[in-house]
Amino acid sequence: MNPNIERLKLLFIAAFAVLVVGVMIWQVVWIMPQKACEGDHKWWDGSARVCAQPVLISDITGRTIQDKQAEAAARTAMGKTPSPSKP
Repeated sequence: MNPNIERLKLLFIAAFAVLVVGVMIWQVVWIMPQKACEGDHKWWDGSARVCAQPVLISDITGRTIQDKQAEAAARTAMGKTPSPSKP
């Protein structure tokens, strides 16, 4: 067989192998941590690959949310259970 065809075949096989390894690294390093972070109801920053815990402003400032339905909805959206209403 022509040696150019053999070299071209090896070149395509090597390029395919490099692409497959690149996709595997992409999945393990970027996609899997992102899905795990979003599954825990946290925020994923893809540029820095950081998983951050969302915090309600009312938790930082100490002010309470006056509308209990809005507070329950915010806590549910963050993945926290709503605090029981006080009688």
